[in-house]
Amino acid sequence: MHNPEHNPWQVTSETEVYSNPWISLTHFEVINPSGNAGIYGKVHYKNRAIGILPLDEEMNTYLVGQYRFTLNAYSWEIPEGGGPLGTDPLDAAKRELLEETGLKANRWTKVNDFHLSNSVGDEFGHIYLAQDLEQHEAEPEETEQLVIRKLPFSEVYRMVCNSEITDSITVAAVLRVQLLILEGKL
Repeated sequence: MHNPEHNPWQVTSETEVYSNPWISLTHFEVINPSGNAGIYGKVHYKNRAIGILPLDEEMNTYLVGQYRFTLNAYSWEIPEGGGPLGTDPLDAAKRELLEETGLKANRWTKVNDFHLSNSVGDEFGHIYLAQDLEQHEAEPEETEQLVIRKLPFSEVYRMVCNSEITDSITVAAVLRVQLLILEGKL
């Protein structure tokens, strides 16, 4: 009988290929679930992903625009970043929101936990809804060249539905918050 909790993969060897402060890449020699020899590569993330959807009293939200090196393209997304493993992800969310937008929130709600790309990596993330907002001074990191846009949430939802926004954390956050709105929970 099939046991869904049983790991059908057998690792015969593993070699760390690369490591930096944010990720490591490991090459595995394996026996795959069909019993044949194979290989697998795994990206291990040394931080968790954090996404914050700020929502003001008028149902506006804030997007962060930046050029994404990995995509070689400009991207609009909610404020997001990383939080060290073993620390409170809400603390990282508060820090990221302030750094990127200058906003502080007096009310925080965790709306989702998720894996970003579980076919090649182990990155785990959290999405928060930030409400009761106060504007302060933004404190972007030296690697960030950010543009902030305040838009009606309905417009951002439309952008997600039309694939004008493709960042996975943003898509997940916007769809989850839209569902909360439709369910009358916001």
